[in-house]
Amino acid sequence: MWRGWCLGATLLCVGSTPTLTAQVSGGPWLSVEAHVAPTATLQRPDRPPHWLPPVTSAVLPGIGQFLHGQNRGAVYLAVEGLFLIRFFAFHAEGRRESRQYHDLAFTVARATFQPMTRDTLFEYFEQLGKFLESGPFDTDPGPALVPPLDERTYNGSIWSLARRTFLPDPDSIADVDSEEYQRALEFYRQRAVGPNFQWSWRNAGLEQDLYRQSIRRSDEGFRQATQQLGLLLANHLISAIDALITGRLRNNDQMVDVQAAVLTRSDGRWHALAAVLVRF
Repeated sequence: MWRGWCLGATLLCVGSTPTLTAQVSGGPWLSVEAHVAPTATLQRPDRPPHWLPPVTSAVLPGIGQFLHGQNRGAVYLAVEGLFLIRFFAFHAEGRRESRQYHDLAFTVARATFQPMTRDTLFEYFEQLGKFLESGPFDTDPGPALVPPLDERTYNGSIWSLARRTFLPDPDSIADVDSEEYQRALEFYRQRAVGPNFQWSWRNAGLEQDLYRQSIRRSDEGFRQATQQLGLLLANHLISAIDALITGRLRNNDQMVDVQAAVLTRSDGRWHALAAVLVRF
């Protein structure tokens, strides 16, 4: 596709030429003879290998554009830096808030139960913010496991869910030896909070509110950091595609077409007027 024309005129003293295509008489030029030289094809200056710009842009956005001589590579680099700064900032905020709610859980809500383990699954910390207490794991001091019935506690709510799921009549007294009861008990045992992870926010309402805020801010920080990672990957991909398309367009248009028209005078002295037609 012809995207532009560059016309240059150059006078060359190169000698006589035998072929005439046109003659004009009169004026200071007694006779002007136009000779058309064959079309010449010139190669553009060396360019990087076609695979190099998109590969380098995939690694670091903007480099492929610089290899093509395009200043917009600076835009890709600037966007890359911005997303990196935002990623580290949001990730640091998420970690800071995560440490805060871990500290509150360990030193306030769990402190009276003398916990031995500080960390566990995130779902545990979510439930710790929703319920005032975990409730006891076992209400019977004997060898049998007897779950709590208070549904306002976390363990009580898990046992209620187990009864509704497996027992024909969850509100009746079930046969502890029945298969349904054992399945409900196993469901409770796998999901209830054991002695090492019990908690209570009694007389610590302000700390629980602060804990919930820290949970939300930590979630938001990590979510925003994940979004920045997605934008970073998109910037790499777009820069690579841009460099690939630019390279293909230029590789399909690598040749410079040159046509030379030679003008001579009747006195035997002649000059060559080169009309250069550049496709770019």
